[in-house]
Amino acid sequence: MDDTTAKIIDILKKHMKEPRDDISTETALADLKIESIDLAMIVFELEDTFGIEIPYNANDTEETSAFKSVGSVVEKVKQVIAQSPTAAAKA
Repeated sequence: MDDTTAKIIDILKKHMKEPRDDISTETALADLKIESIDLAMIVFELEDTFGIEIPYNANDTEETSAFKSVGSVVEKVKQVIAQSPTAAAKA
């Protein structure tokens, strides 16, 4: 597991209703019992941690589809980091 993935999993763990340690990139966010309000807080924390801006609108199904599994969150963050030269230094 790379550093970016580990940081994202740590952030997700802080927002889980029932802590667990068996989280992988295949784990669905629904399985972590992360609610939509928590997801908004997670997006803010990801932005702060990685120095990026993640396009996220809870009413946009295309944007929310990037937040279905741990792996999809990791891929979205990595994609945004790759497009942001200042964020690469923080990751």
